[in-house]
Amino acid sequence: MHPPATATVLLFAYAFLSNVALAVVPHEPAIIWYGPRLGVWVTTLIATAGTMLAAVVDHRLFVPLIRRIALRGSGSVGQGVRPWPERLFRRFPFGAIALSGLTPLPFFPFKALAFATGCPAGKYAAAVAARCLPLRPACMARGRRAAPGMGHGRPVRAADGPSLRMAWWPRAAS
Repeated sequence: MHPPATATVLLFAYAFLSNVALAVVPHEPAIIWYGPRLGVWVTTLIATAGTMLAAVVDHRLFVPLIRRIALRGSGSVGQGVRPWPERLFRRFPFGAIALSGLTPLPFFPFKALAFATGCPAGKYAAAVAARCLPLRPACMARGRRAAPGMGHGRPVRAADGPSLRMAWWPRAAS
């Protein structure tokens, strides 16, 4: 049985648009919504393919831009002492990007570091796929627990995940 063409194209397009550049639309609600309709693995593969295309487009757009800015600012690229995060990232770019999915940190600092350090496009896209592939089924499982019967209950918000509200903040004396 093949998944419906319209749903797969919409999911692919939404995954692309929600991951290209500094997109402000979250991708999790679409993944949670399409999971029960297309199946966990079909949703995972389609959304990851859209994310990989976004990664390649980002790489092709931003790497030359960052190189031009670096050349204009310093006169040459790659001189001087580099801070330890950049040295570590240059040594293990695939691992850093792939493991960034396990952290609560946003992805754009890792994306910017990959572009600034000149990570090759193929390695970057593969690392993004390795980052996203295991997270998509977990996202769908979390969505089923958080909002059973998606489409019938309340909408899933970006704030449904972990947030700073869970941290302990000192309260002002009243």
